[in-house]
Amino acid sequence: MAVTPLLAAFARQQAWCEGVSPFTARLLARGQIWLSGNPEAHAVLAAVASDPLAAAVALRWVAALHHLALRGCAPWADLWPPAPAGASDAALDGAIAMAWQTQRSHLGAALALPPQTNEVQRSAALLPGLLHVAASTGLPLALLEIGASAGLNLWCDRYRHEHGAWQWGHPDAALHLRAEWLGPPPPLGVDLRILRRAACDAHPVDIAQPAERLRLASFIWPDQADRLARLAAAQPIAAACMAAEGMAVQALPAVRFLAEQLAPAATDGPAAPDVATVVMHSVVWQYIPAAEQAAITALLDAAGRLATAAQPLAWLRFEPPAADEGVELRCRLWPDGRDRLLARAHAHVQRIEWLAGGAAA
Repeated sequence: MAVTPLLAAFARQQAWCEGVSPFTARLLARGQIWLSGNPEAHAVLAAVASDPLAAAVALRWVAALHHLALRGCAPWADLWPPAPAGASDAALDGAIAMAWQTQRSHLGAALALPPQTNEVQRSAALLPGLLHVAASTGLPLALLEIGASAGLNLWCDRYRHEHGAWQWGHPDAALHLRAEWLGPPPPLGVDLRILRRAACDAHPVDIAQPAERLRLASFIWPDQADRLARLAAAQPIAAACMAAEGMAVQALPAVRFLAEQLAPAATDGPAAPDVATVVMHSVVWQYIPAAEQAAITALLDAAGRLATAAQPLAWLRFEPPAADEGVELRCRLWPDGRDRLLARAHAHVQRIEWLAGGAAA
């Protein structure tokens, strides 16, 4: 079979995984061989999205197989990490073929949903972003997260942060986040107070349900034990926080959620004076259709025009730029509307380069 957009997407994802998840890279290589020899499977996976790379079709397929392993199903549980013995190519090929033959409905359900790692390590960058907004405005925050998945990063201030020369948070926190930090520390002396939180996702993950927690874990590459451990530690923290606040991630499109939350007449909404509203998202923008992206941008521009020093609005984004494989933390802050690059980070946030200085802008 000639190289197709689907096979090219698998190959590109394989290249990204080399060195960071050898098992996933190898699985994607075997997957390309399998798809090349199975026109029916190729047609089904190719039909998931017109742009299989942007829609992460390869990662949806990888997650479906990992989910089978996490459920303890044979032969996947015996071959996938943390299984001690390295699987042969023949064994992996057999497991791929068996999933297609016997788990077609499971594969179909997994392919229908975009990846949701809800990578909690992103909190290592998001917390400094919130500190920047608090320092720049001198106000407590109302936090609105779109594409929040299970809501793990909504509680970034409840984790312990230990990033080289600076630390933040309670030393006894159940989750400690660590990253290599370059540049000065963020504004640590600020009084970070988050008065209200709300979040949405097109397909929220309810971490109160064991099956949902397992599905979330399936999106993490199986040979990355540290990421799986962080996820396991973050879930009970976030679940307890949401239960205490009586809230849940709402199943809403981002533009509808923001229209409701930013409405001036919203009950107990962020339009109250002396509160800075922060719209936040991390590695979700690529999964939002272009028309909805434009609607969100227009909505925030309109809300920004109404912002004042007593009612500022911040748009905090931790997203990969088009021309780079890393991730940028950017903040647009109204009423002046200036957009500022705060930091650059590795895709999985093992390293953060802080660019905004340690004091308020």
